Amino acid sequence: MSMVRTANAQYQPLGKNGQGQVSLGSGVMSEQPYGFNTRFDDKPGTNPEELIAAAHASCYAMALSFALAEAGYERGKVNVDAAVTLEKDGDGFSVTQSALVLNAKVDGMDEKEFETVANDAKDNCPISKLLNAEVTLEYSFQS
Repeated sequence: MSMVRTANAQYQPLGKNGQGQVSLGSGVMSEQPYGFNTRFDDKPGTNPEELIAAAHASCYAMALSFALAEAGYERGKVNVDAAVTLEKDGDGFSVTQSALVLNAKVDGMDEKEFETVANDAKDNCPISKLLNAEVTLEYSFQS
């Protein structure tokens, strides 16, 4: 089974003075502004790290929920925060961490079993895997 989800990002003019818009293929987010000021100056809009944090938090919450249900637990709640860190790296920047913070309540489960399931879900959540994935690029160019 294979699923493809899409997004589109535009940015112009080039450099720090540029502004972009990002949209999700589902339409749930459309033409959301982003740029240097939304990434580094906390201006209204989004940025790539915030979008990665949302993806990681939601993916992990779902992966853990499914793993808990598979382990036989039906009643509970998970709440996940993710903080993605962007740091200066030479002449550019690198995403250096995605820190997940989990608050969970699972009826009838002991903490040792929970820790095992929670860590396994962290390691096997698709977005956790993505953060170490191969990146490919196809392009067309006009001058």
